[in-house]
Amino acid sequence: MITIVLADDHNLVREGLKHLLKEESLFKLVGEARDGLEAVKLVEKLEPTILLLDLMMPRLHGLEVIRQVRKLNKTKVIVVSMYSDEPYVVEAFRNGATGYVLKDSTGSELVRAIRTVSAGTRFLSPSLSDLAIGAYLNKLDGLPADVYSTLTARERVVLQLAAEGSSTAQIAKQLYISPRTVETHRANVMKKLSLRSQTELVRFAIRRKIIAA
Repeated sequence: MITIVLADDHNLVREGLKHLLKEESLFKLVGEARDGLEAVKLVEKLEPTILLLDLMMPRLHGLEVIRQVRKLNKTKVIVVSMYSDEPYVVEAFRNGATGYVLKDSTGSELVRAIRTVSAGTRFLSPSLSDLAIGAYLNKLDGLPADVYSTLTARERVVLQLAAEGSSTAQIAKQLYISPRTVETHRANVMKKLSLRSQTELVRFAIRRKIIAA
């Protein structure tokens, strides 16, 4: 049995994927998440075989979800996204995803992705084949660590929420920490990334595909 947690903030997308998964006797949906933090908590609690994950998630970006999940246990992550741009795909695999499926793919393609990844093999949507998966994965191996990797997990969350426009008080409430702690994390982010203003912070987040433009 392949156990699955589904993480997407759109109700219609989740309902469609749930219907598809129910058609497969070897698949068992064990949990649903509507935001990134909830996804991480469910994976930690349920330890599913597969996490189906959208990248643009509230509260915790999909890339950070991937990083945290890969540290938790052996759950494999398949990104299910509308974004076919190379930077999104590269970042997903670099951060630990094992599969990448586009939302305009067929149901049979997603089923194949789940089976392939659960068997221990990477999967990339055929429609992305012009990226040349062999050269593509070689490129991943040669990518140097960048300044973003110096941020702690909590600093990355604060970066995302701040870039989305949340105030210090709102971030503190969402993360259950004090406003002063939020300010400390934000100051660390600005220093490590050499950012001088909210505008530069937002631009950085857009360039790194942490938020959509």
